[in-house]
Amino acid sequence: MSTTTVTPLTAADAETLVLAARRAADAAGVPVSITVLDAGGHLLAFRRDERAVLISGETSTAKAYTALQLNAPTADLVDLVKPDGPFHSLPTALGKPLLFIAGGVPIHRDGQLVGALGLGGGAPEQDHGFARAALRAL
Repeated sequence: MSTTTVTPLTAADAETLVLAARRAADAAGVPVSITVLDAGGHLLAFRRDERAVLISGETSTAKAYTALQLNAPTADLVDLVKPDGPFHSLPTALGKPLLFIAGGVPIHRDGQLVGALGLGGGAPEQDHGFARAALRAL
């Protein structure tokens, strides 16, 4: 029986993601905060544009955490927590910083979850686009 070892997300990977997300956001003129978490939910990188709203630091981190825990882009989860959705009570049930707003994406390597990226500060669709652009750079 062979096992495949997947290379974990590195600090260099995190910097690549931060730089690519920042380039995308800067090109759109949107000040953002960017959070990169490893597979265990530990902070690998964080950057807040000094012009970004202060809460964007918290939202970027919560979006990354949500994408990591559910292994799905937060943009795909928004409808699940609406009053008639199957995850309606999830944001408050666990006492964890889950945030069901677009801008968080899981990071996969060789089909395995290795971390997550979250952006906050722009409109949800913008944050999601900046996150997708960063993933393409990795």
